[in-house]
Amino acid sequence: MEHSNPSSEKVAFSQGVLSLDDLEAAGTRTVAFNPQEPGEIYEEKVHHGHLRPRGVEMKREMTKEDKELAAAGYEHLEEQKTKVKADGSDGLDKVDIIEHTFGFDALRKELDTQIDTKDPSCSFGITAEEATTRLARDGPNVLTPPKKKSALRKYFDCLVTMFNILLIIAGILEYVLLGIDFKDSFANTYLGGILIAVAFLNAFIEFYQLQKSEAILASFLAMIPPSCRVVRDATLTSIPAADLVKGDVVLVRVGDKTPADLILFASTDLKVDNSSLTGESEPQERCAKPDGVNVRPVEAENLLFNSTLVVNGEGWGVVVRTGDHTLIGQIAALTGGESGNESPLSKEIGRFVMMVSAIAIVFAIVFFVVGITTAYKGKATQTVTFAVSILVAFVPEGLPSVVTLLLSIAAKRMAAQNVLVKDLQGVETLGSLTLLATDKTGTLTRNQMTVTNIWSGQKMYSAFQSNNDSSDTESFAIDAPGMRETVDIAALNSRVKFDKTDVPFDQRAILGDATETGLIRFAGRYLQDFDEHQKKHPKVFEIPFNSTNKWALVILDKEHSDGVLTSYIKGAPERVLAKCTTYLEDGKALPITDDFRKAYDDAYNYMASRGHRVIACAQRLLPTPEFDRSTPFSKNDGAYPSTEYCFVSLTSLEDPPKHGVREAIGTLRLAGIKVMMVTGDHPKTAEAIARKINLILGDTRETLALKTNRPLEEIYEDEVDAVVVHGDDIDGLQGWQWDQIFAKQEIVFARTSPQHKLEIVKRAQALGHIVGVTGDGVNDSPALKKADLGIAMNISGSDVSKEAANMILLDDNFASTVKGVAEGRQIFVNLKRSIQYTISHSTPEVIPQLLYVVVPIPLPLSAILILVIDLGFELFVALSFAWDQPETKDGLMRMTPRKPVNQHSISTLKKKALRRTKTILRDPETNQVIPPSRYSVWKTRMAAPFTRDFWEDRLEQTDDETLVDNKLLSYAYLEAGLIEVLGALVAYFVVFWKSGFSPSDLRTAQQAGLYFTKSSPDFVNGRGQIIHASKQVDALAQAQSIVYLSVFIIQCFNVFAVKAKFSFPFGKSIIGNYYNFAGIIAGACLGMFVIYTPPLHVVFGGTQHLSPLYWLIPVAFGCLLLVWASIRVLLMRKSVENARVKDIKGLMMFPTMRTMSMRSKH
Repeated sequence: MEHSNPSSEKVAFSQGVLSLDDLEAAGTRTVAFNPQEPGEIYEEKVHHGHLRPRGVEMKREMTKEDKELAAAGYEHLEEQKTKVKADGSDGLDKVDIIEHTFGFDALRKELDTQIDTKDPSCSFGITAEEATTRLARDGPNVLTPPKKKSALRKYFDCLVTMFNILLIIAGILEYVLLGIDFKDSFANTYLGGILIAVAFLNAFIEFYQLQKSEAILASFLAMIPPSCRVVRDATLTSIPAADLVKGDVVLVRVGDKTPADLILFASTDLKVDNSSLTGESEPQERCAKPDGVNVRPVEAENLLFNSTLVVNGEGWGVVVRTGDHTLIGQIAALTGGESGNESPLSKEIGRFVMMVSAIAIVFAIVFFVVGITTAYKGKATQTVTFAVSILVAFVPEGLPSVVTLLLSIAAKRMAAQNVLVKDLQGVETLGSLTLLATDKTGTLTRNQMTVTNIWSGQKMYSAFQSNNDSSDTESFAIDAPGMRETVDIAALNSRVKFDKTDVPFDQRAILGDATETGLIRFAGRYLQDFDEHQKKHPKVFEIPFNSTNKWALVILDKEHSDGVLTSYIKGAPERVLAKCTTYLEDGKALPITDDFRKAYDDAYNYMASRGHRVIACAQRLLPTPEFDRSTPFSKNDGAYPSTEYCFVSLTSLEDPPKHGVREAIGTLRLAGIKVMMVTGDHPKTAEAIARKINLILGDTRETLALKTNRPLEEIYEDEVDAVVVHGDDIDGLQGWQWDQIFAKQEIVFARTSPQHKLEIVKRAQALGHIVGVTGDGVNDSPALKKADLGIAMNISGSDVSKEAANMILLDDNFASTVKGVAEGRQIFVNLKRSIQYTISHSTPEVIPQLLYVVVPIPLPLSAILILVIDLGFELFVALSFAWDQPETKDGLMRMTPRKPVNQHSISTLKKKALRRTKTILRDPETNQVIPPSRYSVWKTRMAAPFTRDFWEDRLEQTDDETLVDNKLLSYAYLEAGLIEVLGALVAYFVVFWKSGFSPSDLRTAQQAGLYFTKSSPDFVNGRGQIIHASKQVDALAQAQSIVYLSVFIIQCFNVFAVKAKFSFPFGKSIIGNYYNFAGIIAGACLGMFVIYTPPLHVVFGGTQHLSPLYWLIPVAFGCLLLVWASIRVLLMRKSVENARVKDIKGLMMFPTMRTMSMRSKH
C-alpha cells in the first residue's frame, strides 16, 4: 500500500554531505508539510541565499597540497568511471530492453505470437515446434555461470606453489646426484622420493578440500525458477523455466517467481516485489498498457522482471527476454565484470612463503659454499645433500596442508552454524574485516510489516511490547474505545489470500503485500474465527487501493443501529482525513476541530519520527432508507459514499529489524568493525532503523542543528560522528568528501543504486579497508563480488547475489556474521599459533648444522630426521590447533581488527599513492595514462632498494598485525628457538660424554674425517680411552636420536607456550584442547617408532640403546620455555590492553524485539 509517509518516495532527510562545488549556493534537503494537505510530507530544497562557508566541512581552507593528498589513491577509480562513461555503460539506465514501448499489435508482430487481450486464457501462444526452433536459436533460459577451471588445472595450481617447487627441485637434485655418484648417494634415494611425494601430497590435500567445498556449494545455487505455466498450442501446461523462449505466453500468480522478462497484456490487481532489483520494499503495481510506455525499463508498469516475486493478483504476459538478455542477466554482467580480490590471508601466506623460501635458498647456498670448502673438502655430492638438509630445515613443508586443513575444519564448523563458505580463505577474511556494508531490506529487517501503534480518540496505544513509548501511551486492548473498529477495518477492508484455509490462522501463509499482511496478522490475533468473521460480513462493494487515490474502500453487509450497511476506508492519512467530518472518541462521533487537527499532527509526527508507515482508518455507518442491500454502487460515476466519514484511528506499521540484529551490530562495533548501512530505501526510514539497531547512536549535522537551534551551515563536520548520505550526492563527491564520510563512526548511505554500492566498496577499499558486504538482492551483487568478502542470504537472496558472494547465510540470520567474525579471528589466531609452533623448530634444526661445518662436530641431525620432524609429529600437533578455543571469553571480540584503518594508516597509504601518481606519464592532449614499458618497470624495481622512499615504506611503523610479524619471528627463531637449541645441544653433548666423547674430542674426531662409520679406526679420547668403531656409530646414533627427541619434547611444551597472550600458559583455556594431547601422543608414537625400531635404523639412523633418562634434559628446558612464556605475557600485557576497543557509549545490547517501536529522539 502506498501513501505519503516516511517510507514514501516524497520524503527526504537532509544530508550532511553535498555534491555542490564550493562556489555554488548551498542548499539542503528538508522535510516539510504541505499546507494544502495537512499531514502530507514532501521534499523541498532550501537555498540559504548565501555562499556556504568552506570551513563547514573541513573547518579550514584546503591548500592545493591538501586536495592532492585527499584525491590520492582514488585516481584509478576516477579513471574507471571515465572509462565507463566513455563506453556508454551506465548500469540500469542503459539496459537493452525496449519491448515495453511497443503496443499490443507491434508486440504480436515483433515476437510472432498470438495473444488474446480480452480473454487471455484463450491465447494460442506459439506452437511446440516453433518453441523448439527458438530454443535452439536463442539457447536455454538460464544465466551463464562463470567459467570454471578444469580439475587438472586446479590441481596444477595447487602444486606450483613456492614450497612445493622447492621440494620438487630438491628431490630431483637428489636423483641427479644418484646418477653422478650412485654408491655414495644411494642413502639419499629415500630422501628424494619423500621430498617429491610431500609436494604432491600437499597439493592433493589442498585440491581435495577445494573440490569438496565446491561440491557442497553446488546444491545451493539454483540459477532460475524450476518451472512455470505457459500457453503453447492454446493449451496451458507447466514446463521447466529453462525451456522458455521469446514469444511464449506465461501465466503468473501470487507467490510465483517471474521466470523471464515479460510484457503484460492482461492483469488483475497484480503487484510484484522488486526489492531484489531496486531495494524498494514496497510492492509495485503492474498492469497492461495497450500502447506501451515510453519510460526507463525499471519504471515500466507493463514489464515484469526475471526472478521478481509476484505478491498479489495474477497476470498474463509474453516473454520478451530470456537468460542473459533479461534485466537480471544484464545486471549480472556488472558482477561478471568485477573480479574478486585475493583474500588478505592468501596475500600474507604468499609473502611468508616467499620470505621463508628466499631465506632457505640463501642459507642453502651459503652452507653449500662453506661446506664444500671446510667439512666436505670438495665432495660436491655430499655437500649438495647437506645444503638440501638446510633447505628442508628452513621450509615448513607441512604448512600448506596445515593451513588448508585448518581452514577446512573451520568451514565445517561454520556450516554447522548455517554459514556456508565458498572460498576456504573467506573464513579468515571475515575475521579481518574492518568495515561491513550491509543492505537493509531483508538483511537487517524482516521485510515484514508489524503494527506498532494506534492513535484513536486522541489517545496513543502501543500494539507491540515496547519500553520506549511516552508515559501516556497505553497498551492495546480490544475493548478500548476505537480498537474494535480498527480491527474490523483491518480485517474486512482487505484483499489478501491464504495458502490454506484448513489450518489455524497463525499457521497460514498470507499471500499479499507486506502492509496488508501486517494488518491481517494484527487483526487475526483479536478475532476468534477470522474466516467466520469475514463470511458474516460479506462485501457489497469495493474500490481497491491504487496509487492515485491512495485509499481503499469497502462497503459491507454489517448491521448497526441506523441501518444494515457499513463503509470502511483506509489509506494515506491526509487523504482519509479529508473525507472525514467527525472523529470517534469514546464511542461517539464528534465534529473535527482545530484542537483535534493539532492532536492528529502531533500523533502523526510521533509515528513518522520513527520512520514507520502510517495509515488512517475511518468508517461511515450508512443509514436506511438512503442505503440498503439493494442500493446500486458504482465506482466510475462516483455513486458510492465518499464523504462524511468518521475518523477512527491512525495505525503505524514497521518493518522490524530481525531478532538479534541489534546485539550483532553492537558486538561488531565493540570488535572495532565499522558497520554501515547501504540501502535503496528512503533516508529517513534508513536512519530510523539505524538508530534502533546500534548503527547510529550519535548526532548527524541535521539532528545537532535541531538540538542546538543553530543553522545547519554553522554545524562543523568534526562536531558529529554520524552521517546519512543520499545516493543523489554520491556521483558528485570529491576525494576529500569521501575521506570525510569514512572518517565518521556511523554511516548510512540511502537511495543507492547498484553502481553506487559498487562505488562505495571501491572507495572504502582505496582507503585500506577490508570490506565485507551483506545483501540479498540482485542490486547487491556487483558490490558482493568486488568486496573482500561478499555475504549473501540463502532464503531471501537472489540467485545472482548467491553466485557473486563468497559466503552464504543459510538461515538468513545476520547475527550469524558475528559467529563468523569470531570464528574468522580465532582461525587467524590458530593459524598464527600453528605457524609460530611450526617454525620454532627451524633454529634447533639449522644451528646444529652450522656447528657441524663451522666447529666442526658430528652431524647432530640428518636431513631425513629433519623431514620426520617437519612431516611427522609436527604435522599432527600443528593440525590440532584448529580446535583451539578463545583464550578468554570476549578477548578476541574486543580487540581491534588486525589491520585497523585509522588516520595514520590512511595518511601513509595516500602518501604512497601520491608518489605513484607523480610518476605516472600522461598524454598531454588526451590526459590518458601512458602505460610504462616492461624495461622501465624492471628498471624501477631494481633501483627501488637504493631509494630512501623504499626503506621508509619498509621500516614505517604500523598498527597492523600480520600472520607472520616481527613478534612471531622473534619468538620462533630467537626465544623459543634458542631454548630448543640449548636443550638439544646439552642433551647431544651429554649423550656423547656418557659414550666417552668430550666436546673437544668431538671436534678432533670430526676434523679428522675418519670416524663414526662402521669401518672407522679406533678413537682415543682425551682421557686415554679407546673407542671402537661400533661404539662410535652407536654414540652418534644415540646423539642424533636425542637431538630429534629433544626437539619433539620441547615442542610439546611449546604447544602451550605459543597460546599465552592474554593469560599464562596454564589453565583450562590453554590446555582444554584435547586434540593437542592427541597430536602429542601421535607424535610420541611416531618418534618412538622411528628411534627404537631396528629395521628403520637403515633409513633414519636411530638406536634402541638410547636411555629414556636422557629425556629429562629436554623436559627441563621445556619447563624453562613455559617460564619464559609467562614472563612474556607480563611484558606484553600493556600493549594487549591498548589494542582493546574502548566501550561505546549508548550501545543497546538487549534483544531487538523489546524496542521495535523505538522513537527517534532527534
